[in-house]
Amino acid sequence: MNQTIETIMNRRSVRSYTVKSIPKEIIRTLIDAGNAAPSGCNAQNWRFVVVESRDFKDKLLSLALPRYKKWMENAPEGLINMRKDIDSACSDPIYYNAPVIVFVIGSGMTSDPDSSMVCENIMLAARSLDIGSCWVYFGQLPIDNQEIRNELELQKDEKVYGPILLGYPKEGFPEPPPKKEAIVKWI
Repeated sequence: MNQTIETIMNRRSVRSYTVKSIPKEIIRTLIDAGNAAPSGCNAQNWRFVVVESRDFKDKLLSLALPRYKKWMENAPEGLINMRKDIDSACSDPIYYNAPVIVFVIGSGMTSDPDSSMVCENIMLAARSLDIGSCWVYFGQLPIDNQEIRNELELQKDEKVYGPILLGYPKEGFPEPPPKKEAIVKWI
């Protein structure tokens, strides 16, 4: 199998990380891979905030966790059941104690598709280097906090994508979840 296809097929969401830090040159390589994503009219309207600070991660979690718990009180039963194992296995069910959190921040008319491709490039590049990653929607919960917005230098016209967690998998890469057969119409 082609190496690119193999990397795509083996990418998994990792939710358990070792405490080993990722060297800055590898993080830079992952950012460069994200930065190589296509964009509408080659606008490249994105930027990155890399969080390694334990204090800042603790601040993010202290703001996100109560909101997450409140949100889960009214979540569909299927989601609650799916998250039970995750929530009971980790004191941090939002950022999973990942050594690195990458906020991809985009703006402009095509930022939704563009920044999503940036995130996917980062996650695929991470997998190719045996680094785990996970796109965590709940990681956005604290971005309405002014202190967090200030730290991220988040402007009114900008939106956070991800964030993407990065770290070395504590227990290897998970087995693939079942995938539905692709629905294809040929014309």
